[in-house]
Amino acid sequence: QVQLVESGGGLVQAGGSLRLSCAASGSFTVIHVMGWYRQVLGKQRELVASITSGGSTNLADSVKGRFTISRGNTKNTVNLQMNSLEPKDTGVYYCNAVADAGYLYGKDYWGKGTLVTVSS
Repeated sequence: QVQLVESGGGLVQAGGSLRLSCAASGSFTVIHVMGWYRQVLGKQRELVASITSGGSTNLADSVKGRFTISRGNTKNTVNLQMNSLEPKDTGVYYCNAVADAGYLYGKDYWGKGTLVTVSS
């Protein structure tokens, strides 16, 4: 099993910055990918950014040039630096990990989510 704990959400004015962090713990063998998804009321959860165990990153077109995803100082943490925030970035941000744990391979694990609100 993998437990994901997020931190860093909050309220910020448009043009400001926030940094989200996610730490993974539990009895897993390997984490293949960690990332962040965003969900707004009435819409599906969408990928914001992800990073593989090898360091390859993938960012949604809407955040390219503004957001950066990186591995944290410890192996199983991931950070999302969000700059030049816009009201459309508002939503609940969920940390995601794709991991092998026990007899489960490539399973998705989710954090509880952290709210990001960008005011205009």
